[in-house]
Amino acid sequence: MHPNPAFRQTPAEQNLAFARERGFGILTVSVASGPLAAHVPFLLSPDGAFAECHLARSNPIARAALPAPALMIVAGPDAYISPDWYGTPEQIPDQVPTWNYIAVHLRGQLEALAEAALEPHLDALSAEHEARLSPKRPWTKSKMSPPAMPRMMRAILPFRLSVDAVEGTWKLSQNKPQVVRERAGDALARQPGAEGNAALAALMRRT
Repeated sequence: MHPNPAFRQTPAEQNLAFARERGFGILTVSVASGPLAAHVPFLLSPDGAFAECHLARSNPIARAALPAPALMIVAGPDAYISPDWYGTPEQIPDQVPTWNYIAVHLRGQLEALAEAALEPHLDALSAEHEARLSPKRPWTKSKMSPPAMPRMMRAILPFRLSVDAVEGTWKLSQNKPQVVRERAGDALARQPGAEGNAALAALMRRT
């Protein structure tokens, strides 16, 4: 994560709220043969003490020696920032390109849970994200044929990351004057392409 303290001032509660809302990250562990990574949806507990996820039985992390230290990387919007957006060289000289982004790291111990924990986890995970699709009637496993859900569940296993540390980088040009941040944010918002440009630009303007 970027070491500049200007980008590391976000309170833990805000970092946790971002991770909880995002609900998707890269789970990483290190083993003798090298680092392993899996892209996973997860549920963060209300107090931020742990995150629960599931992995395919065939996933190398599921077969690793656990419990083990692990890292969940939760990424938000990101974008290239052109120095031309800051203003003229006379207004703000000697600027270079950079990349703005949001990232939260959840560090802790990853452990396998009893298989009995899988069904409640899946129910809670789908309920969380189905609720965000309101007013659509939520999907539930009752829509599955009786043999289908147990068969699919046999292919996955539940895991818990006990969170020991929360780190967040919100790199939003905070090392620039407010008027410069706003100018760059306005320029970013006008760019075509990435869906996250508008969200990142809004954060740059108000940070």
